Amino acid sequence: MRREPSILHLDLDAFFAAVEQRDKPSLRGRPVVVGGTGGRGVVSTASYEARAFGARSAMPTAEARRLCPPGTAFLGGRFAAYRRTSEVVMALLRELSPLVEPVSIDEAYVDLAAGDHDLSVPGVTALAADLKARIAVATGGVTGSVGIGTSKAVAKIGSELDKPDGLTVVPPGEELAVLHPLPVRALGGVGPATAERLAQIGVKTIGDLHRLSLVDLTSLVGQAHGAGLYRLARADDDRPVVTDREAKSVSAEETFARDLTDPARLATEIEALAIRVGSRLQRSGTSGRTVTLKVRRYDFSTLTRSQTLAHAVDDPRQIAEIAHRLLGAVDRSGGLRLLGVGVSGLSPYAQGDLFAEPTEVVEPVEVVEPAELPADPEPGPAVVAWYPGQDVVHPDLGSGWVWGSGLNRVTVRFEGPRTTPGPVRTLAADDPDLQPADPPDWTP
Repeated sequence: MRREPSILHLDLDAFFAAVEQRDKPSLRGRPVVVGGTGGRGVVSTASYEARAFGARSAMPTAEARRLCPPGTAFLGGRFAAYRRTSEVVMALLRELSPLVEPVSIDEAYVDLAAGDHDLSVPGVTALAADLKARIAVATGGVTGSVGIGTSKAVAKIGSELDKPDGLTVVPPGEELAVLHPLPVRALGGVGPATAERLAQIGVKTIGDLHRLSLVDLTSLVGQAHGAGLYRLARADDDRPVVTDREAKSVSAEETFARDLTDPARLATEIEALAIRVGSRLQRSGTSGRTVTLKVRRYDFSTLTRSQTLAHAVDDPRQIAEIAHRLLGAVDRSGGLRLLGVGVSGLSPYAQGDLFAEPTEVVEPVEVVEPAELPADPEPGPAVVAWYPGQDVVHPDLGSGWVWGSGLNRVTVRFEGPRTTPGPVRTLAADDPDLQPADPPDWTP
């Protein structure tokens, strides 16, 4: 841990949804959910308006549809637009320091000590306020929350304390005063299962965790996990900011208080782990070809099983399906103490792979007035080339985005980041004048 608050953590607020609201003026101030739009889809990002109704990341899209009100926009992802905006933000961070560690497309650490900055609390507070203002201008209104502290763990927790559009500087010497009242879930590595086990012995806050001995903690959650949590509860984190941070795999695991034997419970745990892994892959803009299952048996023997696929995946349901098959080949007699799911062989997304399930017909995100719809066409096979949120262009109507499609029709809202909310038009899905387009330019 450092003597000065010289590590900055930036987390862009509801990033994918914020970019959609910037580029689609009719969606500003409205609930927006980005992710898989079909029946098996998973939410990647929910706008703060949608979160007010209970929508959240890693939730099945079908559940988010039940929670959110009519008029909520359910959109497939546009990774090109997110990547473009992220590049602008990362460039601003590199103006502050040569040591910038991107964690994902919307999150990064910055080592301010490697730049020429006033590292006093007032100095870094002013720096962060200026950075936030410059990000909002450069991205067309996307906001970020900033935490600054003496370690990566403290900086990251700081960025979560005042979302959205927040700024928290934790002064040296005040780390424990800030951390200890927070729930244990605020610490990295404490998932729902670990939090539940800790709650069973009365540990609900980081302060409660701090009072546990190292022996008690490691006996409860395992040697490596327990030692890590013991240090974090004491704000003991000396990890450096690393610029070359190319992940080779994404994984999640849980250690259980009692060995699991029930097939239904094991299946539920696999599903939860796959959602965590898939959500992280989607947020970082990557997918992988190899799915690995890790198990630790009742006798503490550990084994892994892997399957390499012909194509890369990021969908939690696909990951879970493969992990279920791998688990079926494992001897579970006596019970399992740990389960882990991972994906490796990572590569960037292809644009068409991001969240969208283009083989399914989707409904418009709003109700279109009947006067705007052409007469129903003759029944025929569904046209599935368009997905909601997709950028399009028409020679007469201009640029816009797909509102919904089905029954050989596509509904488009013609607007952009520099226009007012635009008109809605419904066209034949095979209209040759309607073409996919690059993301719009949001700059003034």
